[in-house]
Amino acid sequence: MGDTYDVAVIGGGTAGYSAALRAAQLGLRVCLVEREGRLGGTCLLRGCIPTKALLQSAAVMDAVKRSGEWGIKASGEPDWVAVKAFEDSMVDKLVKGVTGLVEARKIEVVHGLAALVPGATAVEVDGTRIDAREIVIATGSAPKMLPDVALTDRIITSDQALWYDRIPDSAVVIGAGAVGLEFASLYRSFGADVTLLEALPRLAPLEDDDVSAQIVRAFRKRGISTAVGVTVQQVEDTEKAVQVTYGSGDDVATVTADICLVATGRGPVTDGLGLTEAGVSTHEKGFVNVDADLHTNVDHVWAIGDVASTPLQLAHVAFTEGYAVAERIAGLEVAEIDYVNIPKVTYCTPEIASVGLTEGQAREAGLDVVVETVDFRAIGKANMLGEGGFVKLVAETAGPVRGVHMIGPHVTDLIAEGMLIVNWEAMPGEVAAMMHPHPSLSEGIGEAHLALAGKPLHTP
Repeated sequence: MGDTYDVAVIGGGTAGYSAALRAAQLGLRVCLVEREGRLGGTCLLRGCIPTKALLQSAAVMDAVKRSGEWGIKASGEPDWVAVKAFEDSMVDKLVKGVTGLVEARKIEVVHGLAALVPGATAVEVDGTRIDAREIVIATGSAPKMLPDVALTDRIITSDQALWYDRIPDSAVVIGAGAVGLEFASLYRSFGADVTLLEALPRLAPLEDDDVSAQIVRAFRKRGISTAVGVTVQQVEDTEKAVQVTYGSGDDVATVTADICLVATGRGPVTDGLGLTEAGVSTHEKGFVNVDADLHTNVDHVWAIGDVASTPLQLAHVAFTEGYAVAERIAGLEVAEIDYVNIPKVTYCTPEIASVGLTEGQAREAGLDVVVETVDFRAIGKANMLGEGGFVKLVAETAGPVRGVHMIGPHVTDLIAEGMLIVNWEAMPGEVAAMMHPHPSLSEGIGEAHLALAGKPLHTP
């Protein structure tokens, strides 16, 4: 396309557009290549944003069902066409915002499939060569299917679930990570009978053990059936329903449902990218290998976001990686990303949020730790909302807080304070000295630190 760009970014999702925006902000000439017709990638088009829009509609449905608890007479039912229209409007609004930012920073956008040019810092897009000093791979990820299981009208992934033509009467969800928990919760809010299956020994396997135990109790109370430590043996679409056979050892069961949602993880999108031909090293699972600075093994080629072999596939991790690479390319000194102390959030009901070490991880690391847990029922605002849950702190004995783990109302918003506490290695007494507004959910964090500092107020 004529002269050479400073940076060519392959992929217009959260990782790619954040790298492009920051690089342009720093005065670099940027080309952004996107294979789809719109910018935004997984997060905006078929991930974070549409999912959370659906979950907001589900939360309203839950509130209507429970309205009598607050002295309000109300009734209602979901209008799926209107729910999807709201979902679409949120996606369109945010895609328009990102597109406007890209245009305002004069980033050249090229739509098409990109492939690395072997032996050169260049990419080829549908036959057109684009030269650049630096290339950033940010092609994202896609849902993985179970072996020998194919997509059908009833066997779906989160991609298809977002645009499904109806609310299912019943659903089997395979996988109890964030995606599985959120869709199980969503379907139940809209009235479906839900069975949630997980191969690992507990739900929310990346979270603290106590959080996993609490989500089981909360889901049971909501009428969601769960089974952990089980292997899915067969998924069969009978055209009228889906039959899922699962079990552990000789204990085998079959459940029949309207749909089966497979939420067993995501794999990198690298087809046609020419990684092998360009000599770019990949992980055995296909992710692009990178060092601590997000370099690949090939000079001037970087990888960020879900496609990179970094520990967490999260949008806010992608943003951070995109910024870091753009600044390194511009010659700025950037600290390595601390992947341990990145907040994790799950928007099921009740919500789950955490940052830092779990109790188990802290003990495995040989730390001498003290743990404090405050039940949300000790917090006035949580009682007004009619939700339970807890705040759990993991701290070194006579030392800083190493982990904050929460389950309950709006904890996905509260975790921002936990992120600051853990990353700044705050001492419990330092946080306890900070006033938390009353009545607010944030008091749960304050009360937990007061208790850990040896001076509890509203707890025993």
